[in-house]
Amino acid sequence: MEVLQLLRLLLTACMLGLSQTVNPFVAQQTPPDPCYDENGAPRRCIPEFVNAAFGKEVQASSTCGKPPTRHCNASDPRKAHPPAYLTDLNTASNMTCWRSETLHHSPQNVTLTLSLGKKFEVVYVSLQFCSPRPESTAIFKSMDYGKTWVPYQYYSSQCRKIYGKPNKATVTKQNEQEALCTDGLTDLYPLTGGLIAFSTLDGRPSAQDFDNSPVLQDWVTATDIRIIFSRPHLFRDLGSRDNVEEDGGTGSSPYYYAVGELQVGGRCKCNGHASRCVKDKEQKLVCDCKHNTEGPECDRCKPFHYDRPWQRANAREANECLACNCNLHARRCRFNMELYKLSGRKSGGVCLNCRHNTAGRHCHYCKEGFYRDLSKSITDRKACKACDCHPVGAAGKTCNQTTGQCPCKDGVTGLTCNRCAKGYQQSRSPVAPCIKIPAINPTSLITSTEAPADCDSYCKPAKGNYKINMKKYCKKDYVVQVNILEMETVANWAKFTINILSVYKCRDERVKRGDNFLWIHMKDLSCKCPKIQISKKYLVMGISENSTDRPGLMADKNSLVIQWRDAWTRRLRKLQRREKKGKCVKP
Repeated sequence: MEVLQLLRLLLTACMLGLSQTVNPFVAQQTPPDPCYDENGAPRRCIPEFVNAAFGKEVQASSTCGKPPTRHCNASDPRKAHPPAYLTDLNTASNMTCWRSETLHHSPQNVTLTLSLGKKFEVVYVSLQFCSPRPESTAIFKSMDYGKTWVPYQYYSSQCRKIYGKPNKATVTKQNEQEALCTDGLTDLYPLTGGLIAFSTLDGRPSAQDFDNSPVLQDWVTATDIRIIFSRPHLFRDLGSRDNVEEDGGTGSSPYYYAVGELQVGGRCKCNGHASRCVKDKEQKLVCDCKHNTEGPECDRCKPFHYDRPWQRANAREANECLACNCNLHARRCRFNMELYKLSGRKSGGVCLNCRHNTAGRHCHYCKEGFYRDLSKSITDRKACKACDCHPVGAAGKTCNQTTGQCPCKDGVTGLTCNRCAKGYQQSRSPVAPCIKIPAINPTSLITSTEAPADCDSYCKPAKGNYKINMKKYCKKDYVVQVNILEMETVANWAKFTINILSVYKCRDERVKRGDNFLWIHMKDLSCKCPKIQISKKYLVMGISENSTDRPGLMADKNSLVIQWRDAWTRRLRKLQRREKKGKCVKP
């Protein structure tokens, strides 16, 4: 009891400005932030211990003077006893009391309700009476601004009868949040000026380890306090002069409750992340949050500070909220508990909507289609460069993330696949834009030992202009326009990779537009029947031969392989139409 009275005296002295000596030199300096040490490292900080009830409005269910009586008249300041007297400044020279209406029958409940304006961590609730202490009193708290109420403490000489509670029950770790009932304050003396003082942590087993007890942290938290006086002490043989006068001299004993001071000692609840509470734009009391926290109680992390989960600060660790590592490429992130656990409980932030062509949990690599410019820092807005892979020469749009090398088609080289490799030459095919340069020139395959007379007797190379007539057209199995891409030697055969551009006649369903092969015996090629050059277009008319070893078309000395002329297109379409009408002469 003496300790609580000393706390009240210290609290009053602080409010009067007498608790500290003002140093004029210190006052001119910027005070250090209690939430950070001298090196700027975060540490736990808590608001000052205050009387949270001081100057607050109290709602009373009964007040003397409503309605007015001879001894309670609201219009007469000397006889007025409003609820404001409960929380004003009380000193020995200025002791004012709230008083209920005079009550003529018992029991009759009278309720006092105090709103603290925000969540506080309450250490004690005390009442200094101007009347005898009530025989039965209950203290309740709310954590949701008066929506719901839970009991804090009961006082009565008949605990089980009045409140259904045993007298002085034992508190264990299993029932630390249970309200108790005690009869320790029900003695008759002093008749007036008695004190009820409830300590929220007194006798609670986990009070010495409050930082690690979420149960007790919740137990001391309150936004509102409600006190219900259920039964007064009835002193029928000690009726006061006032009571007799109010009753008209009948001798009955009316009663009332009167309280001079209501105190709620505690701290603004800020979870160790603020050293003071301030009023916001709406004049509501909120914590002045530090450590990258926010909310009325600093009970959540600021946006983008989700690299680890929010925690209450304690004496060993400030548990500040940490910013996500997004390398300056994202403005939003989220927390992932699985990643946090996998990291050894060090980092769980995941960046959202990475910008500047970056990707990844930390926006730490370049997205598809871009690669790292190693001359710039990963935090640079231009850290990622576009691959710019050539649309024809590259096999895809995604390049190597480190080197920027695009995947090139066969025979193509360059960082962006924009040129032919050594030993290759450009073609007109988008499928094979670069073809191998033949090791043997088809136009000079005649060896020095071969006599031109041999070729003359073997075949007669075509000379001059060719006339394509219906008879020649009808004799052939296929008539196609091709582009010669490249050549390779397979045994005694020259294997040409070709691109069939147009099909004017075809008795073989395997002959279609697109890439294919054309086979010519090396002897025919040496004698220039037919004569072939790489990267040239030809009209090829020949007979189909089925060979599993040489898939594709086959041409020999009897085939017609002549360099393409655009003027033939119209002629060949005309022959094609005549064939469909059955005009072909059978060979």
